[in-house]
Parts: sequence; structure tokens; C-alpha cells
Amino acid sequence: MAHDLYVPSLIWIAPFAALLAVLALVPLVAAEWWESNGRKLLVSAVLSAPILVLYLMHDPEALEHAAIEYVSFVVLIGGLFFVAGGVMLEGDLEATPLTNATFLALGALLASAIGTTGASMLLIRPLLSTNKERRFVVHTLVFFIFIVANVGGCLTALGDPPLFLGYLRGVPFLWTLRLWPAWLFATGTLLAIYFVWDTVLHQREPPERIRLDRATIKPLHIGGAHNLALIVAVVAATVLLPSPWRELGTLAIVLVSWRTTSTHLYHANRFSLHPILEVAAVFVGIFITMLPALALLREHGDAFTLERPWQYFWATGLLSTFLDNTPTYLTFLTLGQSQGLANDVVGVPHGVLTGISLGAVMMGANSYLGNGPNFMVRAIAEQRGIKMPSFGAFMLYSTAVVIPVFVALSWLFLR
Repeated sequence: MAHDLYVPSLIWIAPFAALLAVLALVPLVAAEWWESNGRKLLVSAVLSAPILVLYLMHDPEALEHAAIEYVSFVVLIGGLFFVAGGVMLEGDLEATPLTNATFLALGALLASAIGTTGASMLLIRPLLSTNKERRFVVHTLVFFIFIVANVGGCLTALGDPPLFLGYLRGVPFLWTLRLWPAWLFATGTLLAIYFVWDTVLHQREPPERIRLDRATIKPLHIGGAHNLALIVAVVAATVLLPSPWRELGTLAIVLVSWRTTSTHLYHANRFSLHPILEVAAVFVGIFITMLPALALLREHGDAFTLERPWQYFWATGLLSTFLDNTPTYLTFLTLGQSQGLANDVVGVPHGVLTGISLGAVMMGANSYLGNGPNFMVRAIAEQRGIKMPSFGAFMLYSTAVVIPVFVALSWLFLR
């Protein structure tokens, strides 16, 4: 049963803003200090403490919901991270622009089949192995986050958590397939931009690196292939089971994966829990400190005076850049129902629901906070010794690359 919404004053969004500032600035000025997951957890705890006390006093039920959502979030992405860590694509392809673009295109397809987290965790390690001889790698990982960890996941309810929640709220499972023109436009455009970009940088690679890349080609061989079936099982548990059976089922699948996977596969994959622990440490602060921001959004959402699909796309997307996209999706879904008719989807016009769905899923590409896999891809890459862009630098990439694509998408499909 719904409870009365507690809406704090505007000042209570300060801890959330401070956490965003820390994520953007501290890696630039104190990179070594920030590498510790314990310190990340400490920062999350300090900034969350005032909100924790506030909600324990005024709205413990909202805090309980946030805790349940956080556990579900960590268990799901942690389960996919662990199980995918037991799949090893042995070998080393030549890291040409065509090879890399094929990885990204495959990831875009897999993202809607096994989720953006599953696809990201399955492909990031073989992509890194393929590109280990190249000097210019960062742009490939940035586009991997754009395409595989975000844009690719909008075709099915399995692709991203907000779409799955929409399915639970009555959106037909196959409805999201109607998003394919926007998916194809965004994915195809980003792949084309990437191919040109990588072609230019491939030509600038030192000759000795190109020779080494060509000399170390080995055919791909899949180790731990049974974990592919277990990834599907995690997705099935997410779709078919209610909480807490969903989380318990996922943990059971993780246990099966761990007991049936050879330890040498984990060693060969350089598997470590550091990336998922980093996500858990950072996002516990995000889930708590964003509570006032989400409450204010729900209370004053009608002030947005949204009417057109493109307006819902940008409003949902820009907020999903920094806030969790699932409650943001639900908030705008509620707003959209005020415009709906009896024959619309869950009371929301098709165009409006299209804008909300695309905004929630695709604009996670705007920042590292936009979607859980973004942080995990970054952490795995840095574990391999690749210096990834800072929080602010990543947003410069997204402003220059994906925002223009989203402008064109909204003009072509959401008017």
C-alpha cells in the first residue's frame, strides 16, 4: 500500500550534489587516494549519514524501499559480473577498426538479449585482450560504454531495469520492439562515428605495435562456455521470479558458476572483485543521497509541463544521467498517464512512452553514473592499466558524440 510521500526541503539535495562533485573532482586531484574502495565507501557513508538520519526520522519506509532496490541492483549486476567472469574468450584477434566495430555491434545486439550488464561483462575482457597491443584504446572503451552498456539495451524488457519495471507495470513484453528504428539509428550512427575515429587512430599507431598485433593473432576459443547458459539463467530469474526469490536465485546461480568453473579461467581473465566492490561502494551513497532529489521530482514533476514525446525524452534522459533511471522512468510514466487514453499503453500515449523509454535507457551514456555497467567497464579497464577519462572528461566525450546523436534522434522519431 502506498504511503504518504515525505518531501524534504531543497537543501537536502546538497549531499547528492556533493557526491557528484566528489566523483568528478577527487579522481583528478587525488587519484591514488581514490583508488581504495574502502575510501569510496567512507565518502559514501559520510555524505549519506545526514540523509539516513533524516529518513529514519521522517520516512523509514522510503529508506527501506531504497535498501531493497540497492540490494537487487548489486545482486543482479554482481551476479552477471561474476558469471561472465567465468567465460574466457581465449585468443587475440587483429585489432582493426572492423574487428572492434564488430565487437561493439555484437554487444549492441546482446545488450537487449541478456541486458546491458550481461553484454558488457561478457565482451569487455575479450575486447581488452584484442586491443592490448594498441596504444590508442580509450576511445574504444568510451564507445563500448555508449553502445553496449547503454544504447543497445532498449529493444526488450531484459535490456535495462526501467524497461523491465515497465513490463511489470503492464507494458507488453514485445512493445519495446517498436523502438527498433530509434535503436538502429542511434546504434548505426555511433558505430559509423566509431569506425571513422578508430580508422584514423589505427593509422597513427606506431608500426612496431601494428606488427606485434598481427604477429600475435590466435583464433578465439571459448572457455567456461557453460557460464553462457548460467547468464541466461540469471536473466530468466530476473524476469520470472519476484523478490526475494529473484535475488536468492541469482546467488544460487553464482554459487553454481563458482563451483563448476576452473580457477585458471578466472586467473586468465584477471578476474577480481575490485570492480563490483567499487560499484557497490559508490552506489550505496547514490541510492541514499538521491532520495530527496527523487521525492522533489515526484512532488513537483508537473512543473515540467511536458506534452511532446521529445520533451519526455530529454527530461527523462537528462535526469537519468545522474539519478537512477528506474525511479526516474516511473516518475515520468506517472506524468505521462495524465495524457493517456483508455486504448494507450498503461494509460500512456505510445509516443510519450517511447520518449520515456529511450531517454531512460540511452541517456545513461551521458555520464559514468548513468548506468551500473559504465562504472564496471571503467574499473575493469583501469585494472588492466588503461587510464580512463575522469568523470568530467567522460562527459566531454558524451557531449561531443552522443548528445548530437540524441538531438537528431529526437527530431527524426519523437516529434
